[in-house]
Amino acid sequence: MRLWHEVLIPKLPRQQLLGQHRECCALRGKGWGKPHSTVNYVFDHSPYKLVQYHWLIMNEMENRGYKPDTLWKNPLYRGKAIDAYTELPEIPIETPIYPEHHDDYLKECLDNLAEKDIYL
Repeated sequence: MRLWHEVLIPKLPRQQLLGQHRECCALRGKGWGKPHSTVNYVFDHSPYKLVQYHWLIMNEMENRGYKPDTLWKNPLYRGKAIDAYTELPEIPIETPIYPEHHDDYLKECLDNLAEKDIYL
């Protein structure tokens, strides 16, 4: 379980990109708040940041010809297994979206991909 550094999104291989979409869906749904060492930082921020990150993933998917379910474009949507938010205050997008996605984290992500014989 990992959210790739956002500068890697346009370069991710198909498997990692589609896996990232599934990860975002899970985290936005019933996975919100469930501890996992590599994504715990996500829960320190508004869920709206995860929505913003997920939009980056879905935009890249669409750029490659994939058709993610448009329901996920709605920031309130949390999947079929959990009720939608009744409200979720919009926050301005920052770059990077998560401050934890700094240069050291980018190196960690690149090292992780290299362990899978993926070199970006």
